[in-house]
Amino acid sequence: MRPVQIRWNRGRPACVRGSMNDDLELIVQRCREGDELAWEALVRRFQGRVFGLALHYLRSREEARDAAQEVFIRVWRGLPTFQQDASFLPWLLRITRTTSIDHLRRRKARPPAQDLLVEDMHDLGDPAPRPDELFETQSRRSLVHRALQQIGDMHREILQLQEIQELPLNEVARILQIPEGTAKSRASRARAELARSVVRLQGQGEL
Repeated sequence: MRPVQIRWNRGRPACVRGSMNDDLELIVQRCREGDELAWEALVRRFQGRVFGLALHYLRSREEARDAAQEVFIRVWRGLPTFQQDASFLPWLLRITRTTSIDHLRRRKARPPAQDLLVEDMHDLGDPAPRPDELFETQSRRSLVHRALQQIGDMHREILQLQEIQELPLNEVARILQIPEGTAKSRASRARAELARSVVRLQGQGEL
């Protein structure tokens, strides 16, 4: 088995259809057994989430793509020791976070924050569209995204994991290596800061 080259599509990556996409445990098990089709299905299923989280940290689409490639190489190498009873997605996102931070350290200095294009918001979460996204206007997404860029890194990170990646609070705490109570209070403060940022932008006519 070897890592597959990720083929990036504009907008959301395509989902792999079929029964293999319905049973993550089966896909992971087949990957551990060396099934290359299962590995490709796994990459396609999660490349949007990995790219979105890497983009959150790196603020560069090119660097996020490079980091995502590295993440899947690390995942491939780590699958033989992955505990099957563990939750795969939090494990994957922990690797993504660590890899992204490694890239930042190699860069040695975080660049100034920059706005992403509205179309890039499609890369920040699960490849499958959620019902609320179907009704959300482009201007609203843009407003919330600009508000996210104005809050602190610590608060933006926890919102990325809990609200965009849709992880339960206990898994967020594990990824960030903090107590669950701390994660809960941090998430509450983050949502409050985001709300203030949205109101401030609305007051400035940012609609």
